[in-house]
Amino acid sequence: MKTGVLVVNLGTPDAPTVKDVRKYLTEFLTDGRVLDLPTLKRNALVRGLIVPLRAKKVTKEYKKLWLNNGSPLLVYGKSLVKKLRLLFDEEVEIELAMRYQSPSIEDALTALRNKNTERIIVFPLFPQYASATTGSVAQKVMEIISKWNVIPSIEFINSYHTDPRYINLFAEKVAQDIDYYKPEHVLFSYHGIPERHLKNIQKNDTNKCSWPHCGCGQQSMSNPYCYRSACFKTSELIAKKIGKGFTKYTTSFQSRLGKDPWIQPYTDQTIQHLSKIGIKKLLVVSPSFVADCLETTLEIGEEYRELFISNGGNDFNYTRSLNDDDKWADAIHDIINEKM
Repeated sequence: MKTGVLVVNLGTPDAPTVKDVRKYLTEFLTDGRVLDLPTLKRNALVRGLIVPLRAKKVTKEYKKLWLNNGSPLLVYGKSLVKKLRLLFDEEVEIELAMRYQSPSIEDALTALRNKNTERIIVFPLFPQYASATTGSVAQKVMEIISKWNVIPSIEFINSYHTDPRYINLFAEKVAQDIDYYKPEHVLFSYHGIPERHLKNIQKNDTNKCSWPHCGCGQQSMSNPYCYRSACFKTSELIAKKIGKGFTKYTTSFQSRLGKDPWIQPYTDQTIQHLSKIGIKKLLVVSPSFVADCLETTLEIGEEYRELFISNGGNDFNYTRSLNDDDKWADAIHDIINEKM
């Protein structure tokens, strides 16, 4: 059976221009899994308010981020897929897609169908499951394939936030930075989601979310479909792997949008608190991003650095992501091989 592998990341504008950024933001924010409001209200809010207000600012950020050969998310993605193609034999076809914009999921799936794949494995580049990321990818894939006359076997790798290979790679990077920068504290910062997204998942679950008394931050607590719990578990496992009595770390969530409550604790407030209690040297790690992007390079690397220093901190650094590391390609190859 010939297998196709679809590697998917979130997305990126085609170019750092206001036109392309508006197009990207509109597709992204009108996704009902990202902004879970009634369709008419969501479209009016996104097209009439959010995108017009944010497009120019976000374009400036992308211009700062852009590499000579394109957006980092796309550049790292292409390089990663190239390495995966070398690792797999000729019976496995690999395609890269972005959930929003190019290369599209539809084009990538069509390419796999044209290569006569009888089975498709979808590997989202999101270690922790969330409805707005992995769930959105799964929905889009099924919408497209449901229109085909012949439906291939479809499998999703929904979560790998505890996978030893993923954990070991981040632990190795963090350990190297700890040895080099000698931080007093390590902050694990994950992309946030609205609090209601967790409540929506748990509507039919007798184990209702009762944060902060639910135990998500306690050792060995893990619910793979509770995004907050999965993030705390990832932090715990990375810290355990580093070892050497490494206990001075905190888990928090960044990138809030709008006035509704998002999952806590918030990264900006945590950084302010750490600096105010006397932490002078801070290292920030973001394991929810397996490729560096706006949220790591600019939000963490610039905005949070400034916040920490302005509140009394002296030395601020962040750990680079896995990007297109050879070891990361090897890890993905092994994870997919196990699925096969």
